[in-house]
Amino acid sequence: MAEHSGAARMRGEVSAPKMAAAGSAEATDGDAAPVGNSAEDGAAAPGPAVSEAPPLPGLQLVQQGAEARVYRGRFLGRAAVVKLRFPKRYRHPALEERLSRRRTAQEARSLLRCRRAGIPAPVVYFVDYVTNCIYLEDIVGSITIQDHINSVQDSGSDTSSLLNLAEKMGELLARMHDEDLIHGDLTTSNVLLRPPAEKLDLVLIDFGLSFISGLPEDKGVDLYVLEKAFLSTHPNTETLFKALLKTYGATSKKSGPVMKRLDEVRLRGRKRSMVG
Repeated sequence: MAEHSGAARMRGEVSAPKMAAAGSAEATDGDAAPVGNSAEDGAAAPGPAVSEAPPLPGLQLVQQGAEARVYRGRFLGRAAVVKLRFPKRYRHPALEERLSRRRTAQEARSLLRCRRAGIPAPVVYFVDYVTNCIYLEDIVGSITIQDHINSVQDSGSDTSSLLNLAEKMGELLARMHDEDLIHGDLTTSNVLLRPPAEKLDLVLIDFGLSFISGLPEDKGVDLYVLEKAFLSTHPNTETLFKALLKTYGATSKKSGPVMKRLDEVRLRGRKRSMVG
């Protein structure tokens, strides 16, 4: 589908909600506007008022994004994060319904695909296709990789431990791509770190823009999106990203064509920057 092509993503497709904050489990496609003490999806955009009732009583809003709102609470006695896609009033209702349902279904399928392959991702408890709501495991006590890297850098501590973290991320992404799963919104805020941090137990979240593809182009664009986000969010971390890519190349069974495509995507990106 054109919506999911690497070229579309290169043209700047905005991601959906992010459910990742200290102690949270999922994210919401795009840069989120936190509510309270937590963070969740994309830059605030037209949508329902934040004051609207949660999908279930007792849920607390933790983040408002461009595509969804994220709540935290209990579901069937378990700590849960709930991602609710709200309708966009600027879209035709029929188109909105199709897009929201498709993305909700794809996100759930991607999470299940990860777990079947042994790739750490939140458990899917329930999917409500009437309200386009996903009930997910809350990764209690976790923090985003973004927050962890910033914390280590700000503290002035030895950053050598971050090399191991980057290698772990490279291994995780290689396993995901070998399953022909394209994340679509790879950033350091879409990977969680379970406590204790020393164990480097990573969890992938926010598959709202994910899709299935075996094309090296799509995997290369996925890595390019991460590279741009990584280096812009964490300055002076080129060594870390090189370590990530090196481990990715050594772990993935299909890395050769992907790394070649990544170089081509970088070149296209530089040309686009020069032209403006």
